[in-house]
Amino acid sequence: MCITCGCGGNDSHSLDHHHAHDEHDHHHQQNNVINLEQEILAENNQFANQNSRFFHEHNALALNILSSPGSGKTTLLEETIKRMSANYPIYVIEGDQHTELDANRIRSAGAQAYQIQTGKACHLDGHMVGHALEHLEIKQDSFVFIENVGNLICPALFDLGEHAKVVLISITEGEDKPLKYPDMFFGANIVLVTKTDLLLYLKFDLQACLDNIHKINPKAKIIQLSSSSGAGFDEWIKWLHAAKSFLC
Repeated sequence: MCITCGCGGNDSHSLDHHHAHDEHDHHHQQNNVINLEQEILAENNQFANQNSRFFHEHNALALNILSSPGSGKTTLLEETIKRMSANYPIYVIEGDQHTELDANRIRSAGAQAYQIQTGKACHLDGHMVGHALEHLEIKQDSFVFIENVGNLICPALFDLGEHAKVVLISITEGEDKPLKYPDMFFGANIVLVTKTDLLLYLKFDLQACLDNIHKINPKAKIIQLSSSSGAGFDEWIKWLHAAKSFLC
């Protein structure tokens, strides 16, 4: 169960108890859940607004990096840091349930990183990100990448104060993911189709994937890339520079 938003909280006992409710009780339970969600998101938005002001004051482009586990978020950031750190200060906020593994990889690549260990929470929220910013010496005219917890559901709900959402989908996941998790892809400013170097080895319908993304979000920018081969990276870096000029 996520201790922040309460998702996934039904065990066998609670399911039995739930089914014992009559329709009237279920109606009240549903209202309580909706009210709780509204309160949680309203509080989160206050922290997100504070983060947004912080980014604006520092002329820092903040990007929320989202995907399912294993899509290549950290590897993408490592390669991005190597290509951009000579020209811009780069900071990374890492979100994982446990360990400092990803933050250590980011530091080795040449950027400051702060690891948030979320425990049982399945996403980052505005307060967590604000706390992380207190531990990073953010300079003017910089990039702040927020690598969210690997999850295609809950992170889509929580504004972190970012300028844009970057959603990754790897070709190892299946071309149907945008249809199964529409909220995540609907909110994306840009979608990166990753691990394209494996297209020769997997049964993956690339065109169907692109079509599915556009069914959910016709306005999303899509870039196909591989962090291993470097294919598509020039376009990604070009997008980052353009976003910095346009959004900050």
